[in-house]
Amino acid sequence: MAESQSNAPLRADAVAPASGVIHVRTRLAADFTVISNALAQRRGSAVTVGVAVYISSLPAGAPVSIAALCAHFSEGEILISRALRELEAAGYVRRPRERMPTGQVRTRTYFYDVPGDLRERMKPPRPRKRPEATAVQEPTPAPAPVETTADADPRAVAVLASLRRVDPRLILSEREAARLAPAVAGWLAAGVGAARITEVLTARLPDHFLTRPAGILAYRLRETPLPAPPTPPVERPAPIPPFQTCDGCERAFRSPTPGPCRDCRHSARLRTAC
Repeated sequence: MAESQSNAPLRADAVAPASGVIHVRTRLAADFTVISNALAQRRGSAVTVGVAVYISSLPAGAPVSIAALCAHFSEGEILISRALRELEAAGYVRRPRERMPTGQVRTRTYFYDVPGDLRERMKPPRPRKRPEATAVQEPTPAPAPVETTADADPRAVAVLASLRRVDPRLILSEREAARLAPAVAGWLAAGVGAARITEVLTARLPDHFLTRPAGILAYRLRETPLPAPPTPPVERPAPIPPFQTCDGCERAFRSPTPGPCRDCRHSARLRTAC
């Protein structure tokens, strides 16, 4: 008996879209990173999404400083730092300064694949509390205090105020100076002089600022390692003059040049005076 044969295709062809992208997908078993659509389809700068995807693909402990990211991407320091600020504002990146066991203070970078607001929405809703019989009026929150330089280190404030003498664009408001003063005070406490701090904050500034000058100064104070304080000059002792023999009494004495000793010079002056 002949075998039955079927003309039906083994797999139905997928209907390709009339326009737009056509995905050719491959099932990956290794060397891949899971990215949420909220991040991959984030509106705005492509550099911001690219930096976020790159950081997400790195292993724990990999360097993600501005210098390390600039070494990987072709974009410069300004665009990379702007991308990090956007990710930080969106909740994907958190960069607190933490004290290491060795006592050094470093900036640690935490990357979240899902920002804080989305994590809260993904949590199951909490059960509603039954309303109390007597409504208690909640106290009105106190207004946020206005930041001023009254409690800031006056030396740090003076350094920040003098920056516009070097670059007229570095004009800071009182609130901005109050926010930056603790970081400058930390540099001063570490032994870095005001002139060196001014040099670090004003060197190689871009021709055009894409943000407020305070943002650039805050980034440099946060990311730049503390410069080593200048080494004080070593005071060398004065050379000891050699021994000489007095021409009059033949006594040994120290002097850079030969001749009579101090007593013989004194006796000679007395004889001359008489």
